[in-house]
Amino acid sequence: MAEPALFHIYASIIRSLGSLALQEIGLLWSFKDELQKLRDTVSTIQAVLLDAEEKQAQNLAIKDWLQKLKDAMYDADDLLDDFSTQLLRRQVMTRDKKMAKEVCIFFSKSNQLVYGLKIGHRIKAVRARLDEIADDKIKFGFIERLIVTHEFEHRKREDTHSFVLEEQVIGRDDEKKAIKELLLDSNVEENVSVIPIVGIGGLGKTTLAQYVFNDEEVKRHFELRLWVCVSDPFDVKTIVTKLIESATKKRPESLEMDLLQSQLRAEIDGKLYLLVLDDVWSENRGTWLNLETLLSGGLKGSKVLITTRSKRVVEITGAMSPFLLGGLSESNSWNLFKKMAFKDGEEPKNPKLVEIGRDIVQKCAQVPLAIRSIGSLLYFKNSEADWFYFKNHELYKITQQEHDIFPILKLSYDHLPSHLKQCFAFCSLFPKDYEIEVEVLIHL
Repeated sequence: MAEPALFHIYASIIRSLGSLALQEIGLLWSFKDELQKLRDTVSTIQAVLLDAEEKQAQNLAIKDWLQKLKDAMYDADDLLDDFSTQLLRRQVMTRDKKMAKEVCIFFSKSNQLVYGLKIGHRIKAVRARLDEIADDKIKFGFIERLIVTHEFEHRKREDTHSFVLEEQVIGRDDEKKAIKELLLDSNVEENVSVIPIVGIGGLGKTTLAQYVFNDEEVKRHFELRLWVCVSDPFDVKTIVTKLIESATKKRPESLEMDLLQSQLRAEIDGKLYLLVLDDVWSENRGTWLNLETLLSGGLKGSKVLITTRSKRVVEITGAMSPFLLGGLSESNSWNLFKKMAFKDGEEPKNPKLVEIGRDIVQKCAQVPLAIRSIGSLLYFKNSEADWFYFKNHELYKITQQEHDIFPILKLSYDHLPSHLKQCFAFCSLFPKDYEIEVEVLIHL
């Protein structure tokens, strides 16, 4: 929503106006001031859109404000499209001598007057609506933000830590073995190698990293093991401070960057270390290179294990081959669900509960976070009626306030550029489990 078609269409109109001579435009030139006012109003709203988008989930009034804004923007889009088409039609007709008669009729004073009055009223009406919406934004206390191409501010997930009980991890033994082979491989050219674990939210990238981090063979292999939850923003000074804390088990006394980098290098240079950077989002290569420089003094064979949802993060780190994490197998999905939903993790004797449970697991699409979250909700429901009702009425109504799955998955949505959020929203036009035709979706 932060970059709607309005801005592009408006720019196109101004270019069209500039390319035509004043005497050719006639009455249309009188709209220049109105269009400029419209553009100014849109600009004041544009500055707060990112903040409004993020806050709408917690505030119904903001959600209603955004809906009114979208409706008004669509009307403005239609209006300016009409205006742009009118100008284009004039250009085409004036270039074709065979259309001289039609041009005379089209450019008659009566036609221009009627069109001028009509479009003038429409422009003023749309601007009045947008002015009213712009005035309302003050009461919400929105924060103005610059709109950039790739990175957006968003909610920060809770900090992660390095520990996990081995018995809590289900269905990731093969993945653990593959990651271990990469970590223990000493046949590398670089002193410090980067290994990214990539996957969508909720697949268990952090859990897999914890699983490997606490492996006894990995512990014996590396002289030093460090864990930092990065999230956003990707701030080198903050990361260095956390690294020193992880290595020394105490917070640095000085927060001057020169002293911090010196202390970090004193801790890691010449040592065989394993560093986990959990939940990396930043796609800024310059920032990554600044951090990489400080990490480069490790003994040959040192490894940096990164977890991320973004393949662009892999590109900026220069890693050769990321580890792409997939979902759980069908059997492991069911085993995890049993552990979360049933007492003692044992399959119940009631075959109807098993049948309903397997249907629910299938809808979790092999995503461990979804299975854990929904299984936990069902732990206190014991009857067939409760489970059946949950499957048919509550499964798709779990809100952000009720459990932790949506805040985690919503991070991926928050990181989409605004124009892609709008595209993503079109998917909600289709019923659940509907097979979407790609061309139909693109057309919409």
